[in-house]
Order: sequence, then C-alpha cells, then structure tokens
Amino acid sequence: MDQVKIGQFIKALRREKNLTQREVAEELLISEKTVSKWETGNGLPEVSLMKPLCDLLGISLNEFFSGERLDEKQYYEKAEANIMSLVEEKAKAKKNIVLSIIVIVMALIASITLILIAGLIDMAVWLKITSIVIAVILLVCGITVAIVLDRDAGVFECPHCGERFVPTATAYVFAMHGITWRRLRCPKCHKKGFCRKKLSRENET
Repeated sequence: MDQVKIGQFIKALRREKNLTQREVAEELLISEKTVSKWETGNGLPEVSLMKPLCDLLGISLNEFFSGERLDEKQYYEKAEANIMSLVEEKAKAKKNIVLSIIVIVMALIASITLILIAGLIDMAVWLKITSIVIAVILLVCGITVAIVLDRDAGVFECPHCGERFVPTATAYVFAMHGITWRRLRCPKCHKKGFCRKKLSRENET
C-alpha cells in the first residue's frame, strides 16, 4: 500500500467535504495531529478507525486502500491487488524474522568458534586478543542486524487501544520482552503494555 497516495486521497476528500483536520479528529475521537500524520503519509489509521473514516469521507474500504475513487471494473481489480499487497507485506515480515534468526545464529557460531580457538590453541598473545576482538565485533554486528530485521518485521499491537505501530529503535532494544511480545508505550494512548507482534498493520483474519 502506498501510504503517501492514501494520505493525499484522505486530504483531498476532506477538503471536498469542507472539513478541517480538527473536525475529522473530533468526529473520530482522535487528535488533530493523528489526522495530519495520515495526510502526510507518515502512518495509516488503526483498523478500528478505517471504516468510520471511510464512512465520513464517503468512500469504500477498497477505495481507501487504493488511494483513489474506483468504478465497478476497477473496484474488483483493485480488490485483488490490495489483497496481494497484504499477503506480500506478511511474507516480507516472515522473511525478515527468519533472516534475523539466521544472522544471530551465524554470529554466535562464529564468535564462539573464534573465542574457543583463542583459548584452546597455542598462539601469540596478540593473536588471541585479535581473535577475541573480532569475535566481539561479529557478535555485536550480528545482534544489530538481527534487531533491525526483526524490528521491521511487522508491527506491535497495543493491548489497550488496538493501535498497531513500529516502536523506536531505543524502545525496541531496551523494552522488557519475550519471543512474541514487548512492553512498549503506545504512541496513540500513551499507555504502557505488553504489545504483541503482528505481521501486518491490518487484522490477520
């Protein structure tokens, strides 16, 4: 999905309806800043707000995801394209998760091997130190790459308001976490909670 295109579409429709960002925000019980974020292409409405927004602007969900008005023929063509877009988004997220696991495993194997070589094989001290330093660098680089891949693989869902979002790198790294969750602060309701990992910004039904 093209967030910028959708944002421009929302903005154009709002102006057609002679609505201000504040009026849209009040109607949907959200902040004016959130509406501005949508219109600049920096985010999409959470799932629970998409239908009310479409009703307010007088469009279908399919037109919303397409970022344009559709005639009957286009409607069905775009429906298939939008479904494929969601499938591709989830496939990419799964691929990133697998890659992050592979990277961290390879980094661990390489680092442990170098450390064992430095500890078990008789060699000059400077070679031992060099091996350990390289092992640490490989481990740090591997963890960094794995974090970036995993962070970009999908989004997290707030348990309080249902908002799906990508956390900041700092919040992602230092948050209390498990395999499929992290304790994060929601950018919408500003509450902290155990946010579950989701592969898509849309409902996985």
